[in-house]
Amino acid sequence: MTLHLVKLCVGADSVETLQAWIDFRMEEARMAGLAEETTHTTRMVPTRRDELLDGGSLYWVIKGKIQARQHLVDIRPFTDQAGVKRCDLVMEPRLVLTQYQPRRPFQGWRYLKATDAPSDLRIGNSAQSMPDDMRRDLTDLCLL
Repeated sequence: MTLHLVKLCVGADSVETLQAWIDFRMEEARMAGLAEETTHTTRMVPTRRDELLDGGSLYWVIKGKIQARQHLVDIRPFTDQAGVKRCDLVMEPRLVLTQYQPRRPFQGWRYLKATDAPSDLRIGNSAQSMPDDMRRDLTDLCLL
């Protein structure tokens, strides 16, 4: 059964900012001859690895709402130079916009059941091509 993760996106104030960061990191990897993959390092290693890699995604909370997700490709535990166990969440570099879903602040990541995950915005949906601020305002007004 598919399981997802949800995490606060610290440092990005919009989906566009997050995508720009991903694109920048991908270009850096390309120029350095490294694998073109997006990783996010976290301290806690998910114990439900098989369920997460069975089609799971990392859902990003930006400005108090889940707004986008990235498909999980791999989970790679490692020990850093200080001897602390950590984990790289490896994801596809493409963001998928989702319906907004409010979330309160929390630390780290949380599991998210597939039944509780917000729906993707449909391809061809005019909301997908809108600027993030406009989409957020229309959603707040219950027009999307």
